[in-house]
Amino acid sequence: MTTVAAIDTPAVLIDLPRVEANLTRFQNYCDAHGLAARPHIKTHKLPDFAHRQVELGAAGITCQKIGEAEVMVASGIRDVLLTYNILGAAKLARLKTLAEHCTLSVVADNEVVLQGLADAFAGGPPLTVLVECDSGGGRCGVQSSVDAVRLAQWIERADGLRFGGLMTYPPKRRIEAVRDWLAEAMHTFQRAGIACQVVSSGGTPDIWRAHEVGAATEHRAGTYIYNDRMMVGAGAATWDDCALCVLTTVVSRPTEARAVLDAGSKALSSDLGGLTGHGYIREYPDAVIHMLSEEHAVVDLSACTGAKPAVGERVRVVPNHACVVTNLFNQVHGIADGQVERVLTVEARGLMQ
Repeated sequence: MTTVAAIDTPAVLIDLPRVEANLTRFQNYCDAHGLAARPHIKTHKLPDFAHRQVELGAAGITCQKIGEAEVMVASGIRDVLLTYNILGAAKLARLKTLAEHCTLSVVADNEVVLQGLADAFAGGPPLTVLVECDSGGGRCGVQSSVDAVRLAQWIERADGLRFGGLMTYPPKRRIEAVRDWLAEAMHTFQRAGIACQVVSSGGTPDIWRAHEVGAATEHRAGTYIYNDRMMVGAGAATWDDCALCVLTTVVSRPTEARAVLDAGSKALSSDLGGLTGHGYIREYPDAVIHMLSEEHAVVDLSACTGAKPAVGERVRVVPNHACVVTNLFNQVHGIADGQVERVLTVEARGLMQ
């Protein structure tokens, strides 16, 4: 069995016991509050972890892109929600093939997307479509419950489609606004005589308040499996809950107050997420990774009052955004007690179509 000391850097380390604890905690939370768990695989992109999430009780998984879903379904996953508007003949052909091998649901927020779906699935088993709603996130989604009803009615009239409910990606720390938006939507649908079988909400920052959304029947969370510096900042996790880190080597100490690591934007990502610096160095918590180039992380050590890293020393960086880091590496190392138990290929890496 390989030790962590034998791993070349930069490399992603995944603490397997922490992963198991994170997965179990979320599933137990959903079970306690009567929510279906539908984890988003964009964070790990690993079929093995997706299967573990289902084994623990998840109703299915969430994928953002068809390529991710194809990998997961090929591995044996059988219930998938695709939370992205699907457009174009090539993608629709792949979507139809995918639907032949799993229970598939998709989302849409406009009639152009719906027309493409209807044309592709006409005459066959109906595809379940959820209407995506903008409950304050300012991304995709219909802008009102009236618009949501209008699209639901469009879906119900279409050959080859079936209305499945509503989906939203709520803004951070605005549970009350999302709750009110969806409550009003439920009243609008009730007046229109349309049932919403599924109301899908999501996100990790407010994961432990998901039950407060009220109308939601399921919750989609992704980052919770690993957690990261953003989730610690949001109060959704502690450093002890962070299962992913990037193992790096100090390659230079040009000055007393500066160190350079062998992991730049191609290993840590450049996401800041409103934070200062590009990651948290576990061994030197007062150090600040203040600048990234492609292959260098420049660390400000001026706040470190005790020992400082030496050239050749290896340090572990908890990244700001774990989901992006996953997509930067071909493989990750699953560790426990300082030993490498598994080396996993990130099978859904780079599948953005």
